[in-house]
Amino acid sequence: MNVSHASVHPVEDPPAAATEVENPPRVRMDDMEGMPGTLLGLALRFFQFLFAAAALCVMASTSDFPSVTAFCYLVAATGLQSLWSLALAMVDVYAIMVKRSLQNRRLVSLFAIGDGVTSTLTFAAACASAGITVLIDNDLNSCAQNHCVQFETSTALAFISWFAALPSFLFNFWSLASR
Repeated sequence: MNVSHASVHPVEDPPAAATEVENPPRVRMDDMEGMPGTLLGLALRFFQFLFAAAALCVMASTSDFPSVTAFCYLVAATGLQSLWSLALAMVDVYAIMVKRSLQNRRLVSLFAIGDGVTSTLTFAAACASAGITVLIDNDLNSCAQNHCVQFETSTALAFISWFAALPSFLFNFWSLASR
């Protein structure tokens, strides 16, 4: 049998050209930390859910929040934010458990649009609630008749939820734009 084996006749790699050494091929990092399906992405989703649910519970625990439209808007926005974050946290847990990448173009588009919408709604609701809270506390001086501490706490928690949602949106949007 005349079969040639690599161990018998070793073949050397040709030397690299000068252009390949100067310009190495671009490597794309598909699973950067903070993206969907990573541990940091899961942590961001968890904190989004935690702070949005806390803002929702604190605001809903007051008896007079339905009388102000901005506070109703905050309850609706944080409710949507908490549901969205919880659903995507479950998707992240699944992806981490089965070691699956969530870098599908359609999924990233859905995540980017959903994160953009929910974070914008949460930010707008927190800003509106902050304006009403300042009006009640500073301008009208009627905190004795209202639940100002709960309003301020809920507004602060909504802002913190938005701060946790913003990196998720930026990572997804960056991943979508870099394709």
